[in-house]
Amino acid sequence: MIIIFLLIPLSIVIAACFLGAFIWAVRSGQYEDTCTPGMRLLLDDAKLAKAKPLETLTPNLKPKTK
Repeated sequence: MIIIFLLIPLSIVIAACFLGAFIWAVRSGQYEDTCTPGMRLLLDDAKLAKAKPLETLTPNLKPKTK
């Protein structure tokens, strides 16, 4: 029974810390732009087309021919 009197206030303190961290993240702009990172994957295709082929970047991964 004594442990409940310790765990309940401890859980409230931990929950308050997480709530404070969330409020800080929202106020500092962490959640301002949620669309651009997802779009960045689609827009990088043009840059990949200009990049060097994989074989020149990693010569050890070429299939061995006999």
